[in-house]
Amino acid sequence: MNVSDTVSSTCAVSGCLSPWPVAPVVLDARVVTGSGGGPEKTILNSPRFLEPLGYRMLCVYLHPPHDPGFDIIRAQAARAGAPLISIPDRGPWDWRVVTRLLAVCKREKVAIWHGHDYKTNVLGLLLKRFWQMRLVTTVHGWVHQTTRTPLYYKIDRLCLPRYERVICVSDDLFQTCLAAGVPAQRCLVLENGIDESDYRRHQLPEEAKHRLNLPQTGFIIGAVGRLAPEKGFDVLIRAGHRLLSSGLDVRLLIVGEGEQRAMLQQLAEELGMRDRVYLPGWQTEVRNYFEAMDIFALPSHREGLPNVLLEAMAMEVPVVATRVNGVPQLVQDGRSGLLIEPGDVSGLTTALLGLLTNAALRRLFGVAGRRTVETRYSFKNRMSQLKRIYDELLAC
Repeated sequence: MNVSDTVSSTCAVSGCLSPWPVAPVVLDARVVTGSGGGPEKTILNSPRFLEPLGYRMLCVYLHPPHDPGFDIIRAQAARAGAPLISIPDRGPWDWRVVTRLLAVCKREKVAIWHGHDYKTNVLGLLLKRFWQMRLVTTVHGWVHQTTRTPLYYKIDRLCLPRYERVICVSDDLFQTCLAAGVPAQRCLVLENGIDESDYRRHQLPEEAKHRLNLPQTGFIIGAVGRLAPEKGFDVLIRAGHRLLSSGLDVRLLIVGEGEQRAMLQQLAEELGMRDRVYLPGWQTEVRNYFEAMDIFALPSHREGLPNVLLEAMAMEVPVVATRVNGVPQLVQDGRSGLLIEPGDVSGLTTALLGLLTNAALRRLFGVAGRRTVETRYSFKNRMSQLKRIYDELLAC
């Protein structure tokens, strides 16, 4: 069900009458370790779009005390002009988190609690007992796999049916939420978006390579994301090795940081690609890296609807991506990019080879990708739809 259908049907049932006072406060809450991930781009950019629409938004982050990675989120919030509230979180039994959050809710007179993960969904349900507010959550996808992931899934699926609005970033997550017991009239799809005016190509790949001190000859296959198992960067490195073996002059540029850095470096060493795989780490600014890429690859095993893919397409970089979750909604196979199965080294190699040897197809995909973002994934449009959800909820 899309946003328009949900708003119309719910209002018809409940008979919404009274408007909320001017500038109601939305508290977006998220648990994060390190520098976070794709959802941060959505959360931290939202306040500046919501404010002209009549909402004041607070970005509240729970994070381990003294986590140096949180400084990166602080810097991102400062650049976006996002009001950021830091809540040190020492683990599941740190009840100071509850009291601090309750104090924020009362002080700021929060009207809407907007959770973004299983823990903030639990906290929203708990805090509503002490401070009356409406409950909204966004399901980004359960992609970061750990030994505790099954437990987190179970907790989240107990919480989601109790939320008043459950926003899913892709159709498959919508179906998962319905299967978890979320009533259809409370569940809706609102895909990710980006500010396309911020992501626009200003230089050719050759110019960008020169500025980044990358080789001017050959091709750069790029990727952006946390260096974690679910991102499949080992698959990309193996595909790169096969391309080199076929005689193509390629290099891999993988922008990001994470626990698999040492493993990926070792794999590149074992395959004789030490000077062909660049791992520049986490970067404050990634647009110049996108501009240096001849192709963007997303070899992930799991994703929701990844912002990095939207960013690459907005920058007119032709894309090859795995057919997971919301990705096929974004990339039309053979028209705006190429889709492969996750974990398929041969499939990824073939797709990359086909693009690297066809300049016209690369240009076609680049233009089509930009058009897709402009027409379907504008951040401004997404925020307007989110405003409608808030308006309808507060009026009921």
